[in-house]
Amino acid sequence: MILNTFLAFITEEAEKGHEEGAGWILEHVLDHVILKLPTVLGIDLSITFHVLMIWIAAALLILVFSLGTRKVGLVSKGFGSVLESLVIFLRDDVLVPYLGDKWKRYAPYILTAFFFILTCNLLGLIPKGGTPTSNINVTATMAVLTFLIGQSAGMRKKGFVGYWKSFIPPEIPAFVVPILFFAEVMGLFTKHFALAIRLFANMIADHLIVFTFLGLIFIFKNFLVALFAVPAAAAIELLAVLIAFIQAYIFTMLSAVFIGIALSEEH
Repeated sequence: MILNTFLAFITEEAEKGHEEGAGWILEHVLDHVILKLPTVLGIDLSITFHVLMIWIAAALLILVFSLGTRKVGLVSKGFGSVLESLVIFLRDDVLVPYLGDKWKRYAPYILTAFFFILTCNLLGLIPKGGTPTSNINVTATMAVLTFLIGQSAGMRKKGFVGYWKSFIPPEIPAFVVPILFFAEVMGLFTKHFALAIRLFANMIADHLIVFTFLGLIFIFKNFLVALFAVPAAAAIELLAVLIAFIQAYIFTMLSAVFIGIALSEEH
């Protein structure tokens, strides 16, 4: 039933695209304002489609965990066991290996990031839904949070001066210190920049591929093209379910790695 609904949806969208052209593709990929609000102190308070989807994702997570954790005990039952399995997997595969004995302190952020990103990714697979993680502003904000948590963790453990001194290996010539320090700091920013771009690029690529396939229908204006384009788009969307989980896992794993590096004795 879900697949049939999706096929009907993308067929309908393809027909719209026949009339509207390339603007139809951009409409489904880019964010847009749905409720115009005034600008305060230079900040536009308008509510966009992706903002709405973020609120929906947050509400869904609150609801799911509220219901799922009601029966959590020594032996969890129902949907609570699924949530517990995911949490245990992340604990054993991400938190403990990369954060060591400090994993409990950073578990709330890592787990929240994983479930939030996963929910946002999956919302984009629902007809008429959207993917907030295909917005660079969302992924950049997540990457900045990882950056700030990592740097504060390192400075809390080593002290402000000690943390930044750890970027420089001991017993190196003095004239090399500024060059090496600059390279290390640039590398620090580059890693988190790549963290934001990786998630954004992978999630927006899914939508671009799907709507490009559908766009072939109104580009060639041939029914035979639809026989190829619609199943191909549906197959990509099915693959996107796996990609949604993989990208949420990769982001949280790299976040744990970066925080763990900041906590380590040597960079």
